Amino acid sequence: MVRSMTGYGRSVLRLEKTTVTVEIRSVNHRYLDFTAKIPRSFLFLEDKLKRIVQSKFQRGSIDVFISIEGEGFLEKSLKADWELMDYYMETLKKAKDRYNLSGEIPAAVITTLPELITVQEIDNQPDDLKASILSSVDKACEQVAAMRREEGTFLMEDVKERIAAIQKTVMHLQLRRQNVIEEYRERIQSRVNDYLKHVVNIDESRIHQEIALLAEKGDITEEITRLFSHIDHFSATISTDGAVGRKLDFITQEMHREANTIGAKSMDAAISESTVSLKSEIEKIKEQLQNIE
Repeated sequence: MVRSMTGYGRSVLRLEKTTVTVEIRSVNHRYLDFTAKIPRSFLFLEDKLKRIVQSKFQRGSIDVFISIEGEGFLEKSLKADWELMDYYMETLKKAKDRYNLSGEIPAAVITTLPELITVQEIDNQPDDLKASILSSVDKACEQVAAMRREEGTFLMEDVKERIAAIQKTVMHLQLRRQNVIEEYRERIQSRVNDYLKHVVNIDESRIHQEIALLAEKGDITEEITRLFSHIDHFSATISTDGAVGRKLDFITQEMHREANTIGAKSMDAAISESTVSLKSEIEKIKEQLQNIE
């Protein structure tokens, strides 16, 4: 099933006095990009979180957020670097004597030096916390995947309608092609006859050969054949499982290439108009595919 790359999932884990909230956000990206924004005490889980995400998705920018509320296992304490603090105080006293400074050294000066006192988290995690968090991440990933499938289905309905419109336009080009060739040959023949009507000893076979060569330059048969092939390939790819966005994007680029060639060869107003419509639909499909996994 085709999936988009946009989704959101959330899972809440409650253990004793602590609530752990897992949130996952997915947006467009050419490849799979993983970012974890988690408390320092959970950094040991980062590799496992990445493996879970990689098992669920193949493309997209995936952000995993883990936040903690409450008391529970994440208690905090203050740690003072007494040796460094002694050195600071000794240095300050020397500066006071050196420059004849009056007054007492305020205690508040300690708070302006963050390296003297640091906040530390006390590891008091229950044994089953690791498995519970990983399970919550897995559940949130499933929510993201479900949302991506739902949006992917919606996007594909629009893409299928546009592919059908493209196929109809190509069929119109195919029907118009033969008429254009005949009209072009007649127009060339008329001009040649007007130009050479007073010339004797005309090489008729050479004239017909030149007419055929000129008509062939405007022939779009090969481009139409390849467009039909690309349309079939596109439709078949949509029905396959897994990430198909990049493959569909490549097929669309090939379709656009053929449309450009038809436009360059066009000598007929109706074909030129159809080519503009064809390229417009292809561009709209390319825009939609930017959000397909």
